Order: sequence, then structure tokens, then C-alpha cells
Amino acid sequence: MTISVSNISKYYKDQKALNAISFDVKQGEIVGFLGPNGAGKSTMMKILTTYLNPSEGEALVNGFDIHSQPIDVQKSVGYLPEHNPLYLEMYVREYLSFNAQVYKISTSRIEQVIELTGLTPEANKKIGQLSKGYRQRVGLACALLHDPKVLILDEPTTGLDPNQLLEIRELIRSVGKEKTVFLSTHIMQEVEAICDRVIIINKGEIVADKNLNSMINETDQIIDVEFDYRVEEAFLLKLPNVTKVKNKHDFVYQLTFDTSIDMRPVVFDFAHDNKLKILQLSRKNKNLESLFRELTKPS
Repeated sequence: MTISVSNISKYYKDQKALNAISFDVKQGEIVGFLGPNGAGKSTMMKILTTYLNPSEGEALVNGFDIHSQPIDVQKSVGYLPEHNPLYLEMYVREYLSFNAQVYKISTSRIEQVIELTGLTPEANKKIGQLSKGYRQRVGLACALLHDPKVLILDEPTTGLDPNQLLEIRELIRSVGKEKTVFLSTHIMQEVEAICDRVIIINKGEIVADKNLNSMINETDQIIDVEFDYRVEEAFLLKLPNVTKVKNKHDFVYQLTFDTSIDMRPVVFDFAHDNKLKILQLSRKNKNLESLFRELTKPS
């Protein structure tokens, strides 16, 4: 495993930010780490990059222990924090050269990452003159400078316009062909477009860990139906393949079916047989956004 986390907890005085978190990330995976604000995403990423120490638990990154081998962890990880720390008065090449000296690597690598991240047109400008999208590229170039095996990206597309967002998405997907990528974002479409797998965290605990392909292929479908009279949920639960019935309000019901077959005709037949009128009917499949909302809604 490239990343192995075992029972990591983190306390800030009386507040528990992470509660016995455990997961593994295989080499070459692109994993989306999702959760609402304050769920513990950035805390987990800072622990994996050794910027923070956990209160409890163990973690290995590229086989290195975060407690006893922090320098080795840092050498093998490329990290782009949520608030990309850049020296705005420095030129792009100057900034990358400075970081190359920190990592004690050849300056020939600078031109490679400039080309890789699409910075060539802006490479002779001061960072302060760049757009938000190009500043993110500089941050990614710096994270890639020492050719790490793992990239940890905290909100890499925050504040980007649609065109910049698409560019950074393509860049992350391209880099992910050769490296393990662990990223957090609030943009569900980004995860669906980039990631192989998603881990959802809420209130410091993992509430879902799913392969994106298997999730997309899940057969669950949801049908919202409004009748002209109230119906006992027990009767609706007798419908074939139904797994859940919820009375949303008044005469509106949400039916969840465990099948890929369109169940709307079955609902029509049910209404006809019971002398009910259907005032409204809509079908939707579960997606990442609906799963996220379901698992992280306030209690």
C-alpha cells in the first residue's frame, strides 16, 4: 500500500477532529477524500504529510512511518495545501529554483515540471502577476518538483473558473497515470471525472469508502411520486424490489428500488389497482452528490 492509515485520532483540547480513522490507498489510485467543512479532511492530510502529529494511531506513507521517519515521508510526498503558499514577488523559475535547492535536486527538473504543468507561457512572469489557475499550476509544479510517488492535494481547484478548473482537472488526471493521488474537494463533478475511489468523512469518522465505477453501476433507483390521497407505507413496501419508503410530505413519497429496471410502470399499476391518481412522478439514480448529502446531512 502507498498509504496505510490505522486508527488515527486527533484531538484539539476537548474537540475530536478525527476518530479512529483507518484506510489504505494502493499504488496508482486516485482517491477523492470528501466531507463537509470541519469534517477533518485537512487535518488528515496534514498528518499524512507530517505537518501535524496525530493524538493516537499509526500511518505509513510509501512504507515510511510518520512518527519515526518524517523526513523520508516528506521526501516521498508532493503536497499542495488548501491555501497555496507562494512568494508572489518571485518569478516562476526563481521560485521553482529555490525549492529545487531545498530538495537538493538538479535544476534540469525545473523545465520538466514547467512543461508538464503547462506553465511555459507564464514562466518568465512574477507569481503575483499570474491568474489563480496559473498560481495553482505553480503549486502543483512545486509539489511535483522532486518527483514524489504520492501527491496529496487539498482543494486543488478552489476558486478556479470553469476553464481553469478543466485545465487543472486534466493535469491531475495526467499526473495520476504515474502517481498515487489523494485529493480533497467540494466539487462532486471533479471527483466523478478524476477519481477511481471516494472516501467520505463526516464528524471525524469515515462514513463511506466506495469504488466510483461500482457506485455508478449500482442498481439503486429512486422514484418520487405524489398521489391524490395518503397511502400507508406498509402497502408501498410490498412493491417488488422496493427497499425503502419515505413520506417526504403530504401525499409525496420517495421510493427506493434495488433494480436497474424502470419501476415507474409498476408504480402506475399500483395507483390504478388502488384507485389512486398520480399527480407527479419522477425517477433519479443515486449519484455521488446524493450519497454525500445522505451521509453528511446534519442530525
